Amino acid sequence: MDKCLSVPQGQFQLQRLPFLRNDTLQAWDAADEYLLNHLAEQAILKPDSRLLIVNDSFGALACGLSAYQPTVLSDSWLSHQATRINFQVNQLDLNELNLLDSLTLPATQFDCLLIKVPKTLALLEYQLHQLKPFLHADTQIIAAGMVKNLSANVWKLLEKIWGPTRSSLAVKKARLIFVRPDFSQVLPKNPYPSYFDYPEMGWRIANHANVFSRESLDIGTRFLLQHLPEQAGADIIDLGCGNGIVGMALAKRFPAAKISFVDESYMALASARLNVAQLSPEGVAADFIAANGLSDFAKQSSDCIVCNPPFHQQHSVGDHIAWQMFKQSFQVLRSGGELRVIGNRHLNYHLSLKKIFGNCHQLASNAKFVIFSCRKP
Repeated sequence: MDKCLSVPQGQFQLQRLPFLRNDTLQAWDAADEYLLNHLAEQAILKPDSRLLIVNDSFGALACGLSAYQPTVLSDSWLSHQATRINFQVNQLDLNELNLLDSLTLPATQFDCLLIKVPKTLALLEYQLHQLKPFLHADTQIIAAGMVKNLSANVWKLLEKIWGPTRSSLAVKKARLIFVRPDFSQVLPKNPYPSYFDYPEMGWRIANHANVFSRESLDIGTRFLLQHLPEQAGADIIDLGCGNGIVGMALAKRFPAAKISFVDESYMALASARLNVAQLSPEGVAADFIAANGLSDFAKQSSDCIVCNPPFHQQHSVGDHIAWQMFKQSFQVLRSGGELRVIGNRHLNYHLSLKKIFGNCHQLASNAKFVIFSCRKP
């Protein structure tokens, strides 16, 4: 697969994260190309334009527009890291790049705001709320996405929170949405973070906008909570922690253990921090780590890893993230350590797990999910 993006701003070698052997997916899509072409054709950006880019998947927009010293906002650690790598690959100056996580507010208003429409409408809603104060009457706003991902609710949110919209023609199944800021509208209340109760533990669980299953405890996690390890050792990892409820249950069961909450979503980790604070009177030892899975962990440094792997990355679906998590877990576990995994029945995780660990035991199952245990020899 060609890894070179050719646009009016130049040619850029771009890579995706996580790195995969024989990866057939590009680090950009037709919406990125459409947007960069439109900016060049219409000469929208001036040399002194203050530019904000939101939800740039792997840095294609940031690389193409590096001359404008963009501020780049994302909820994804992988997106930020890919952007850094792609700047270096293309010999661009990292000092010209300002990366912000999704919960950090910019320091200035912007003359141009480019937003790739995210998979999660709740994240879009949150971002529209948070960023409106950083618009001015003449801010050029362009939202971009593939047509299949631009539901009617995208238009409704943009018009409800930012202002009137008009759309481009579709090109290569991509579309641009142009928004005119309207400051006469009363800004509705930002509904995030949202909360739900977990009465079994007496917890009220906070969920930022980009957290999976924000409104209630999902059935997979509920099933996993019924089948947590009986013994876990001193160092435990909640891998892909989401709102942290699994790690919290582990901390409750093993109060002397250190729990590491790991996710690539900044909002997930922020949610986990809020929720773990409920356990602070019990003196929980906890770390919150934004990373590409377990890439920052030393080999043989953990006794137990519990994981509910995602099977999608943004709009792409596959088992590559789970496969990486399993391989990393094998490296990070101490001898005799356990990886406990839940997955949908159709994903056949046991085949990958047995190949990596040499063993895989089914602990529980229901009509939809299966829980496996693997021990490192």
